[in-house]
Amino acid sequence: MPTLVLASASPARLATLRSAGVEPVVVVSGVDEDQLTGLSPADLAVRLAELKSAAVLERPEVPAGALVLGCDSVLELDGEALGKPGTPEEATRRWQAMRGRTGVLHSGHSLRDTTTGEHRSTTSSTTVHFAEVTDAEIAAYVATGEPLHVAGAFTVDGLGGAFVTGIEGDFHNVVGVSLPAVRLMLADLGHAWTDLWVAAAAG
Repeated sequence: MPTLVLASASPARLATLRSAGVEPVVVVSGVDEDQLTGLSPADLAVRLAELKSAAVLERPEVPAGALVLGCDSVLELDGEALGKPGTPEEATRRWQAMRGRTGVLHSGHSLRDTTTGEHRSTTSSTTVHFAEVTDAEIAAYVATGEPLHVAGAFTVDGLGGAFVTGIEGDFHNVVGVSLPAVRLMLADLGHAWTDLWVAAAAG
């Protein structure tokens, strides 16, 4: 059975795949997420995912016959793509703009079959409703450091979960990897999602 390689440093993506019965090999791409400009948020997410999957194809850590999955997420608010804020000041500004409003979390997925050279890409989008959080709550959340290094400055599966009042669409997509999307891409490349369970059990 093929090994799934996750071309992402995201612990949330790794945890999501593991909870779904898949044990990927993690090979961090090192792609500069700020290198692309002028794209729509949905297009930006999938292009970055494609760059990540392509960047690790020739790495020695990638097993022969592996399937390489790159992912990237951005939050769309007012037509703007919001990635990782990076600084407490930017995270605070983001939350002041987001609170009480609705955004769309786009997660790009890029899957490459190293045996055949075939490649599939897709973007999954989920609507996210944010709570009307107070300035004190924003300050406390930013002080934890969690929102600084995640797309859109929030998590739905961590400390930020209490500040998300609802989602419309795939929950796991908000975490960073849409399991249904990956299943469909695998099928399109001639592989079964359930085969990855076997690979995980055998490993």
